[in-house]
This record gives sequence, C-alpha cells and structure tokens, in this order.
Amino acid sequence: MTNETAKRLKIIPLGGLEQIGMNIIAFEYDDSIVVVDCGLAFPEDDMYGIDLVIPDISYLLENQDRVKGFVFTHGHEDHIGALPYILKQLNIPIYATKLTMGLIELKLEEHGLMKTTRRKVVHPGQTINLGQFRVEFIKTNHSIQDAVALAIYSPAGTVIHTGDFKVDYTPVFGDSIDLQRFAEIGRKGVLALMCDSTNAERPGYTASERTVGKAFETIFSEHGNSRLIIATFASNVDRVQQIIDTAYKYGRKVVIEGRSMVNVISTAEQLGYISIPENTLVTLDQMRNYPDEQMVLITTGSQGESMAALSRMAASMHKKVQIKPGDTIVFSSNPIPGNEKSVSKVMNELYAKGADVIFQDAHVSGHPCQEEIKLIYSLVKPAYAIPIHGEYRHRIAQEKVARMLGYDSEHILMLKSGDVLEIDGESAEVTGHVQNGGILVDGLGVGDVGNIVLRDRQHLAEDGIIIVVMTLGNVSGEILSGPDIVSRGFVYVRESEELMEEAQEVIEDAIRSAMSRKSSDWGRIKNAIRDDLSDFLWKRTKRSPMILPIIMEVEE
Repeated sequence: MTNETAKRLKIIPLGGLEQIGMNIIAFEYDDSIVVVDCGLAFPEDDMYGIDLVIPDISYLLENQDRVKGFVFTHGHEDHIGALPYILKQLNIPIYATKLTMGLIELKLEEHGLMKTTRRKVVHPGQTINLGQFRVEFIKTNHSIQDAVALAIYSPAGTVIHTGDFKVDYTPVFGDSIDLQRFAEIGRKGVLALMCDSTNAERPGYTASERTVGKAFETIFSEHGNSRLIIATFASNVDRVQQIIDTAYKYGRKVVIEGRSMVNVISTAEQLGYISIPENTLVTLDQMRNYPDEQMVLITTGSQGESMAALSRMAASMHKKVQIKPGDTIVFSSNPIPGNEKSVSKVMNELYAKGADVIFQDAHVSGHPCQEEIKLIYSLVKPAYAIPIHGEYRHRIAQEKVARMLGYDSEHILMLKSGDVLEIDGESAEVTGHVQNGGILVDGLGVGDVGNIVLRDRQHLAEDGIIIVVMTLGNVSGEILSGPDIVSRGFVYVRESEELMEEAQEVIEDAIRSAMSRKSSDWGRIKNAIRDDLSDFLWKRTKRSPMILPIIMEVEE
C-alpha cells in the first residue's frame, strides 16, 4: 500500500455542533486545509455584557501555511458573522456565491478589510480547486437566496456538506434545489454526507416559502383599515419580496426599518435579488404623509432582541414610530430556541398598547424536515452519515432518521466540536481532539474577557459589591481614617445603617487582629478583612457580595 493511498481525509468541526450558531468545519488532506463557513453565536443569558461569540481557530493558526481558503454555504450570521474577526488573524482567500459575498463585503467594509481580503464570487454549478481539494457549489433552497451545498472532492473520497437547506419546488426567486446533481454525485459514490439537522425532529416536509405569500394575502385583505407592522429576519430576502409584492397589490407604501434590514435589502436590490416596484418604498419621515391603512412597516426584532426596532417600538423607545390601538403586528418568524421569553415579552407589550398581534401561519422554516432529509440520503447514498448543524437533540433526531434508512452505529458519526475524524473508504474513526470553543467579543475587545471576568460579572450581577476604603500610617500601622464602606448592588446603605455599623466593627476587629500578629503585609490585612466581613454578611443576609478592600498608605 503506497503512502499516497494510505492518507485519510480529516474532518475537524471547530464549532456549531452543540448549538445553533458558530458553524465552522475544517477539511484537511495532506498539505491542504479548506474551511467551510465561519459563523458567530449569540451570547447565552449568563454572558453579561458580551456582544457575540466567535470560534477559537487556534488549530488553523498553527497550520496557517496549509489553509487554502474559506468557502461559504450562505449569508446568515451563524455562517459568515465571525469572518471579519477571524480574517484579522488569518488572511486567506474567500469563496462565496454572489449574494453571500455581497453580505460578507458589508462586514469587510465595516471592519476596513476590503483592500486586504482576496475574494472570488462562485456561481452554483461551478467548481474551484484548492490544493488537494476540488469544491463544487450545488444550488439549494433556504430562507436566504444563493444558498449552496458543497461537494468536497479529495483523493480519499467525496464529502457532501448540505449547508442549511430545504427542498422548495416553488421558490419565490430563482430555481429549485438541484436534486439531479445530488443524484449524479451519489451515483459516483459518496464517502460521507454532512446534513442539516435543525428540523430533524419534525416529520413530513417543510412548506414552500410561497405558502407564506398566501398567508400575507389573507392578512392584508382582512386588515384593510389598520397599519401593518411585519417583523421578520433581516436576511430573509424572499419574505421581504413577498411582503412588498402584496403591499403593492393592495396599494400600500412600504417602510423598511432596522439597520440590518436596510443593509441586507439594499445589498440584495443592488445585486438583483429583490425587485421593488417604483414609488413603493418611502422613508420613515415620509410615513406621516400617508394614512395608516396605506402603510406597511417591515422591521427587525422578530426574536425580541432588546435593541431591535420592534422591541424599541413596543417599549415606547423608538424615536419615530409609536404603537397605537388598531395597529396590526405580524411576527413572520418562529422564536429561535432560547428566545421564547423575550418574544413573548414584546408581544405582551404590544397587546398592552392595544395592537392586534398575529404570529400563526406567517412563517415557514428554511430547514429540512424528516422526509427531505430522507430524500437527500436516498439520492446521495453516502457510506457514512455525519449529522451537523443543530443542538445535540436535533442531531440525535437525524441519527434516528439515518437508522430508519438502514445505517448502523458504525456508519453514523456523532462528532463533537474539536474532534478530528479520519475517514476513507475503509473506515472512519475519531483519532484526536483539537482546541476549540468560543472567544467572547465585548465592544472592541476580542478574547480579552474570559471565564474569570465572566465569573466576576456574574458575581457582581447576583450579589453586588462592597468596597472598604481606609488609610493606614506606614510606621505605626494605625488606622488614620476609615474604614469607610461603599456598597453597590448589595443593600441600600441609608436603610441599613445598623448593618453597616456592625460591618465597620467587624472590619476594625479584623485589622486589629492582623496587626497584633505584627503583620504589616497589606495582602494579609486585605484577606483578613475579606474573610471576616464575608462570614459576617453571609450570617446576617445570606448574601456574599464581592468585597474589595483598598488600603492607602500615608507617611507619618
């Protein structure tokens, strides 16, 4: 057996297998690495102050001379959002379809990376060569245009990565998914299928995007006398197209509100992915020139995000739009897992202002249900099944579908982020693990907030802080002033004077006993204050605030 045939393909997911978001997978063969997608995740509830989470690419940086390029499946944040942060560390060429590249370029401009980034627009049906790999872009349907699956050809075999997809025979824009190409590649033999799991728990088929158009038709005809405000994902260009088409038909003007929505729609219009009839769009300022029954607002905030336009309207914080009785608000999306609370909060605020809220039947998913997953497996006939994209429960649901189709546990590979899967026609096994995880982005700081800082923030959020300030003489060690206690987020000092006086005595006792041991080590004195005060406050309040002793030294 020659060395060349002995080489195996390595598949290394660096994120995206434990959550919806942060999708990034490295494919490695010999001296070549190709990276598919580079997405971000939104912070968990306990990540105080964090704006977003990007993948740890230490492994790619260690092997950067072998990384040939980034290849993208589509333009959603969970697939392209981390790219500007990553390119600053790893400047390699990027390959994407036209609309996906348009959305990536918006980000590159914002981060000042346009001049330094090599990029190439690839059309569905085209193939690119990257080192030992050939990558073919295959047309699929999703809730954003220009989504593709990737056929990744290596000397060890072919892997098909579906990206996010659904099978839509009647898409709003462009062609249906290229099922014929999946079948042709399947006939030649496919080593592994990496398939979207997001909807794998749902039986049946995902409805066509056009069915939402019919729902809008009904909403517009039944609410002819009210102003319509429709919240959807900024990136769902086809949804916005259908809303605009229906608005035009019913003689309504359209306002697009929300920064991300305005950016995406203007990019899509420039690139020809959306057509807006003349004189249909108006600005927010022009809105007051038209009666309510002639207006439609398309806005961000369908997920209850606190800073998005709809949430600001609901909380009466929007400068130009006030919700009033008689408005009809349509949620044209389902809450992403984890966002249910914030969505229902916004809905309640809207109801309280007298608005009518519609959230049934105005959305279809962009991901495949069980029958579509079965269809792709049947066309591709992979030797191995690798469920990707979703929380663990979603991927387990796909594993069950694969078992129905006759795959056994040896041929279904449930990977974890960081696993190194080595695979060829003979076998597949996890042979190692690389560093992975989330890097936290807070403001302009990338990675400077770690677990310790987060733990401190959690501590401060839950129990508050007490600062003890005093001045000691540098010779005698006597307390010259203080100790003064400053409390934030622990108790309201003016109403807890007795507690504070007792705390002061505890601190003075702690200093005296530390001094009596002839300790002029400020560190020891601080620890004594921290320990004694912490015990006292726990006994009295069952709370343990963060305690910060500050000692100032004065020459005597």
